[in-house]
Formats: sequence, structure tokens, C-alpha cells
Amino acid sequence: MNIAIVGATGNVGRKIIEILEKKNFLVSELFLIASAKSAGKKINFKGKEHTVIDLEKFDFSKVKIAFFAAGSAIAEKWATEAAKKTIVIDNSKFFRKDPDIPLVVPEVNSKELVYVKNKNIIANANCSVIPLVVALKPLHDLYNIKRIVVSTYQSVSGAGKAPMDELLSQTQDFFNNKNLESKYFTKQIAFNAIPHIDSFLESGYTKEEQKTTDEVKKILDKKIKITSTCVRIPVLVSHSISANVEFSKKYNIKEIRNVLSTSPGCKVIDELKDGGYITPAEAENKFDTFISRIRQDESQTNTVNMWIVSDNLLKGAALNAVEIAESLVEKDLYGK
Repeated sequence: MNIAIVGATGNVGRKIIEILEKKNFLVSELFLIASAKSAGKKINFKGKEHTVIDLEKFDFSKVKIAFFAAGSAIAEKWATEAAKKTIVIDNSKFFRKDPDIPLVVPEVNSKELVYVKNKNIIANANCSVIPLVVALKPLHDLYNIKRIVVSTYQSVSGAGKAPMDELLSQTQDFFNNKNLESKYFTKQIAFNAIPHIDSFLESGYTKEEQKTTDEVKKILDKKIKITSTCVRIPVLVSHSISANVEFSKKYNIKEIRNVLSTSPGCKVIDELKDGGYITPAEAENKFDTFISRIRQDESQTNTVNMWIVSDNLLKGAALNAVEIAESLVEKDLYGK
């Protein structure tokens, strides 16, 4: 089928291109789309150079599926228009709370894809929510999750390429004894941790923390209680999550490890020894959601702790979007 990628020159757009090639997705023709300032650039796909097209000049009736990886402003202006002619898979936050638009993580709730017919748009979830629900879904099926306490440790790539460059430049300036200038973060990011992602709400939580609550409920179960703290850390790629999970019934740690080891998208690396766990650096460029440090919470009944790590540009964004497209094809929901 013909495919379009809006935002093809950005971090996530380029990852979508990479994944389509790695997975050998059946692309007849690939249209790479971006703003006017990026139009004319050349990007390689399957050994062939493709010229980036100006978004304002593209006719979406040429494609069966359009991936949007260009942020909420572009999604708001263009995705609804594109959806009149094709199916849109949007990576921004813009459509996630819309009750008529499915918010999909294929391993968790692919059945929701039937509702694509509502508006021809599917929303891709938040980059830390996706690995969280991938790890929690098999446990929810087994033991019924009551409550989750989540702390996320999110890499700078979640904020874009310029923030990645800021971390690198601040690190260099630190070693050269220069003043560290912060343009994209509220405080220095090099050798620091910032407990603040997105803007603050009146509740005291940030929008990123509220997204975690809203999206987990929409994807997994609206009855689950959840609270979170989201932290930006000086890591280039991969988000990490500490999750404290309370069940409605007694659990078995061995059974948890076994079911996670055999669940789609999950990989358990959990040895009680130095280095017997996964870190962000090791998760980079991997498709899996890694789970480590699975252990009983001795302060609370029917509760476990676990450590979850995933490449936020892959499973947290581009890979999940491509897997949504694969599910649409598998279920024959992508149009005629």
C-alpha cells in the first residue's frame, strides 16, 4: 500500500522510516512529508532516495495510511483534513482524550481498532505509558490491578532533537568550566534530574503526569487508581519507569515472571546479581519492553515493585505506530 509520513525529518519520523524498512512492511510507494523549510531534502528508504514533500502541497488521497509525527499543532491543523481521505495514525497528544478516537497499544487493546471508522484517526499513546501498559496488561488479566504508583525517568529525546543537543552541549560546557545555559529545560539537564515535564496544573501535577493517569485508564481500565511523578533525566534515549502495583488478589512472583516472559512485547531480565537488570543505554534500539527488579512490596499486601525500560523513540512512539498499522492490515481495517 502507499504510505505517508508527516514529520519525516524529525526524530520519530525517521524512526518510522527505519522500522518500515526493518519490518519489510509492504510499502508500494512512500511519501515523506514535512514543512516547507524541509521540502526538497533527500531521505533514503530501501536503497532509494526519496524527496521530502511540502505538507501544504500533498494530496492524502494518494495513500492508505498516513503517520503523523509532527506534534499537536500540525495534528490539529492537518490530521482531521487528512482523515477525510485516509487513515491517520497520530503520535501527538492532540487526539488521545477524544472518546471517539481509539488510543491503541496493539498488545493491550487492538480490539479498539474497529472504532477507527468513527473519525479515521487512531491516537498513539504517550511514550512512557506505552511500555507501562504493555507490562501491566498480562498482570491485570491475572490479578486485577487496583492501584499503581508510577515514577518515570524520561530521556531528553522525548522532548525532541534540540533538547538532545542541549544535553550534549551542556555536558561539554560542564567539562570546560563554562556557564551552563538552559533553553529547552527549566533547569540545567546535564548531571541533574528535573521533576517537571510539561506545564503545571492547578492540582500540582504536571500535564505529563495527568496524561499518565488519563491514558492508562483509557487503555487498560478506567477503574484503576494511579498516581505518578515524571522526571527528566540526562539520558539521550530510553525511558525508565518504577511501578508499584497493587492487585485485588494474592499473587505469585514466579507466575508474574513467567507470564511476563511469554507476553507479547515483553522481555524479563531479572537476576539477583550485579548487572542483572536493564538500563536505558541497553534498551536503546531494541523493540522490547524490558522488565527487571520484580519483587514483593513488603509494606503493602498484594503489591509488587518492578522496573520497566523501553526505547521511547521506538516502542514509545514509532514502533507502536507501525504495529498499529500492521494490526489494521491484519484485521483488514485499512480501507479499500
